[in-house]
Amino acid sequence: MEKGAVIKYDAKNSPKTGNWSYLHPEVDKEKCTGCGRCVSFCPEACIELIEEKGVDNKIRKKSQVDYDFCKGCGVCVSVCPVKAIEMLK
Repeated sequence: MEKGAVIKYDAKNSPKTGNWSYLHPEVDKEKCTGCGRCVSFCPEACIELIEEKGVDNKIRKKSQVDYDFCKGCGVCVSVCPVKAIEMLK
């Protein structure tokens, strides 16, 4: 008897659900510390940490939102410890 399953996710086959939201989260890359808290709390799993080169040429991780799947709930805004995310129209 199987005791678990792994569901393989394929974004190409997923329906785009973010086009109906009124507000969307905008990440201030200067404030973002790359802690990943927004990633772990996002109910749609549409935020990921990507590596970006800063003004000092150091590579740091920053949050990036996939607006195709973001529904604009604002959870990421409320859990960000440095207030690097705000909801915009």
